[in-house]
Amino acid sequence: MLTEYKFNKNLALADFLAEKALEILNDPIFAESVIVPVPARPGKIKESGWDQVEYLVKKIQKLSKGGICVSRCLMRKKSKTQKKLNRAQRLENLKGRIIARGAVPKNVIVIDDVITTGSTLEVCSAVLKENGARKVYGLCLFYD
Repeated sequence: MLTEYKFNKNLALADFLAEKALEILNDPIFAESVIVPVPARPGKIKESGWDQVEYLVKKIQKLSKGGICVSRCLMRKKSKTQKKLNRAQRLENLKGRIIARGAVPKNVIVIDDVITTGSTLEVCSAVLKENGARKVYGLCLFYD
């Protein structure tokens, strides 16, 4: 399913994945939380033709009929692709390359498509907390 969605751009899966994500996001524990998508690596959209996380977030927002708030308060500076790096290398690769811009919500749900080592979520969470977030949750579609 990961390959079909992420690499083969099977957009029909986005509806299914957004529905499942919304079931989780509708839990009362997330009532005051704002979605923050993991920002794409610069050049990634040009290479692959799309940003599967952003696409999913837009689907979730549409399905929620405005009930889910989104903040694009994270920005990613140029870095190497993470694919062939181990956890320590991934953390080093992202160090200082994910930054906050604008106001950071107090309660955040960081959304990413896949978790491999957890380094991207870890760095995003640290940046969000350094910039005022009190609670940071993570939601990933797949584990690799």
